[in-house]
Amino acid sequence: MKTLIIGAIATFLFTALIYQPTLVEIIKLRTFDALVQTEEPTGNIVLLNLTEEDIHNEGGWPFPRERLAQIHVDLLNAGAASVSWVAVFSEPDRFGGDAAFAEALSYYTSVIAMFETDGYREMPKTEGTVILGDDSGGIEATGVTQNIKVLRDSALQGIVSAPVDVDNLVRRMPLLMRSPEGWMASFGTQMLKAVTGTNTYVIKTNQYGIQEIRVKQLNPIPTDSHGRVWVNWVAPDETSLKEMEVEGKMVIVGTTAKGILPQVSTPKGLLYPHQIQAALAETILHASNKPMPQVPQAALLYEMLIFIVGVLLVFILINYLGVYLGLMLAVSSVAATGGFGFYLIQQGFLVDVTWTMVSQFAVASATFYLSYKEQYKLRQQIKKQFEHYLDPRQVKRLQDDPSLLKLGGEKRYCTFLFTDVRGFTALSESVTPEEVTYIMNRALTAQQSAVSKFSGTVDKYIGDAMMSIFGAPLDLENHEDAAIATAKQIQVNMIELNIEFAEKGLPPIKIGIGINSGEAIVGNMGSEQRFDYTAIGDAVNIAARLESGTKAAGVDVLIGATTAQRTSIDLKALPAIEAKGKAEKLKVYTFK
Repeated sequence: MKTLIIGAIATFLFTALIYQPTLVEIIKLRTFDALVQTEEPTGNIVLLNLTEEDIHNEGGWPFPRERLAQIHVDLLNAGAASVSWVAVFSEPDRFGGDAAFAEALSYYTSVIAMFETDGYREMPKTEGTVILGDDSGGIEATGVTQNIKVLRDSALQGIVSAPVDVDNLVRRMPLLMRSPEGWMASFGTQMLKAVTGTNTYVIKTNQYGIQEIRVKQLNPIPTDSHGRVWVNWVAPDETSLKEMEVEGKMVIVGTTAKGILPQVSTPKGLLYPHQIQAALAETILHASNKPMPQVPQAALLYEMLIFIVGVLLVFILINYLGVYLGLMLAVSSVAATGGFGFYLIQQGFLVDVTWTMVSQFAVASATFYLSYKEQYKLRQQIKKQFEHYLDPRQVKRLQDDPSLLKLGGEKRYCTFLFTDVRGFTALSESVTPEEVTYIMNRALTAQQSAVSKFSGTVDKYIGDAMMSIFGAPLDLENHEDAAIATAKQIQVNMIELNIEFAEKGLPPIKIGIGINSGEAIVGNMGSEQRFDYTAIGDAVNIAARLESGTKAAGVDVLIGATTAQRTSIDLKALPAIEAKGKAEKLKVYTFK
């Protein structure tokens, strides 16, 4: 039952991993957000923020295009390697400065933005697109707002798009988008083309979609099948119109003034479009020195394998190593899973182990609870069965290690002792039922105390008879000696008990004892829900026959040959006796 319950829980969790419901996906994304290492700025990119103060000083937004042209030229004169504008100029300048701005843009290869819109408009096709593989993958653009013709003829256009994930945060940016007219490069991709002076970029695809984007002079940029990269939220350096500290750097111009461009929710809070594009460019530049964070195309397969190994491990540890030791090792395995996931992410492989850790915790908790409940039930059953027959220390040992009580039993060499009240029928007829009960309880108690004194186990009471085992369930050295010593102690106890009975006007009793040693099947016999600890085998039967033969032999104690051979106690041999079910007579011994 326990295995079925745990299996059902694990199956549910595994199904959630495969189908990625919203909760699971959010957990995964937030884990990546927390663990993806934030790099230091490369120093190759600088943001020029047009602040509200700048806009106020310039007489409002939009700036006259001639003023933009002057800013552009001033940046180039200050040593900027390139200048890119995260702004779209979809309408002619009311002051007629478009030609001047276009001329400034043409001095060096520059980039201006296109913004995605909901409605279809004429889509531009990025020139210089080369496809290696199938023309597949990518994100479909619904429409764009382009720049006026004179400006787009003088500069590269790049689409500024920030698709959100299931939690409405932007963390993966496309390097290109698909349109009915072909491929459109992103703003970041066009920046790289501008700074490297190349007119083309290469899209490498396979059956799953886009694999990577290649721009001349740069390392290949791995992407997901949609052409997206995971943004490492690097905060580049910033400058202002007054400072213009841009020597040798790629400049991205944007505004932080309210009401002009919308802020976008990211794992790092609200950012403006030019800040996001700058972080994207920094991420790509860092890829030349170390692997950039990416979700492998086989990420789900890796996560499934980690899940199976991790969850199965905690179940095995707790189920087979014990509740407490197993739990400690299971906790360690959960920590190891987390460490492995952290290592993968730091190497740039965005493979999630968080759901596996959640699942490990759930399976470990369920297994711990069910195992503890099972062991508690077993401990109580052991206590109930043995507390009246064994020394408390022996009972505790059995509770601590229930494996000593194997269901079905095991073959063990033990010594067996049977006792019986002589003349019980006549005794019952001579006294009242209440007196019979009293006599039997006192007699069995006296016998049980002798068995416990010498570390034996009272197996069962059968009316006025008692069966005891020496050497099981706990190992006992020289159990033959212990059984014989128990028989002597029983005789002593009976003498004292008969004195008590005489004082109460009750008849004395005599006890017949049979002892034999040999191999038998010893253990829990029954079902998993209800069992009895006992022993079965020929050695047990002989011990019972010896007890039955004491009256005919004229002694109170008969000891089998095997016991006599192995004991250190001196015994005397008696004539062999016949035993029911035995073809040959049994050699017997008694006390000297």
